[in-house]
Amino acid sequence: MASDFRLKDQLPEITERIVQTYDDLGTINHLDHCPLPSYDEIVASVHDLTEILYPGYRRREGLHRGNISYYVGDLIDRLHDRLTTQIGRALRHEAGATSDCDSDHDFEALGQAKTLQFLDQLSDLRKVLATDVQAAFDGDPACKNLDEVIFCYPGLEAITVYRLAHLLNQLQIPFIPRMMSEWAHSKTGIDIHPGASIGPYFFIDHGTGVVIGETCEIGANVKIYQGVTLGALSFRTDGKGQLVRGQKRHPTIEDRVVVYANATVLGGRTVIGHDSVIGSSVWVTRSIDPHVTVVLEKPKLKMQSEEPDDLCPETQFQI
Repeated sequence: MASDFRLKDQLPEITERIVQTYDDLGTINHLDHCPLPSYDEIVASVHDLTEILYPGYRRREGLHRGNISYYVGDLIDRLHDRLTTQIGRALRHEAGATSDCDSDHDFEALGQAKTLQFLDQLSDLRKVLATDVQAAFDGDPACKNLDEVIFCYPGLEAITVYRLAHLLNQLQIPFIPRMMSEWAHSKTGIDIHPGASIGPYFFIDHGTGVVIGETCEIGANVKIYQGVTLGALSFRTDGKGQLVRGQKRHPTIEDRVVVYANATVLGGRTVIGHDSVIGSSVWVTRSIDPHVTVVLEKPKLKMQSEEPDDLCPETQFQI
């Protein structure tokens, strides 16, 4: 049965009711203001940055010593222009100049300065990422070579975007670091806040469901598995019931710690000492000394057959 075009006469009224909510609510819309950073432009920047960090793996083939400088130079030039605009927009909004796009304060010039500071750190960032790639290869016996890590591992992708976003976060650039990290979260299932501090040689195995909070501090040579939460134990509130911000809420994980699947470590005062192991599915809310292994006691597995009792009685045993 074909649609009845006469029913489309209802659409102007529906539209009007929706538009009226823009005035009634006064929130969750951004009208009559200077442009915010573009989500598409930020994602495009991530792709360009990844191409610089791992040349020859994704978009451009046939790269060699003779053309790599030209190729990277072109990407850097494009990133300079794109990020200058996007960072400038973010800084303008943060400063509250949302309705004066031609204010005396030159936010685009400030955006350019921040962009150059960011791009200047990419060479050092590649050295750290090389340790992350090596950590994945060393930590996963199923991995055949380093190229497989770069091509296939969502943990490395999430870590790469996190490290880029973290640099921007350290430069006190609003919006954009979270836009980048949440894009990586939607793509990999790994949620790393750009404010977290993570040392080199970091490996997330499998990765789906990993959560690393804003004030988390992770040392070097740390390995975590899927479903791990490094989160807050509770949220303090002030006298008005508002959340108290800017305090350490997430745990500290020292060097050479392994955290197995679905473990939960909570609290800003919680420190997991170096060379420790946190077993699967444990719940940790207090500090653990170095060289300690934390595991659950062996649970009992109960099996009940649907067969008659005299054929297969109910059994209970430890696993």
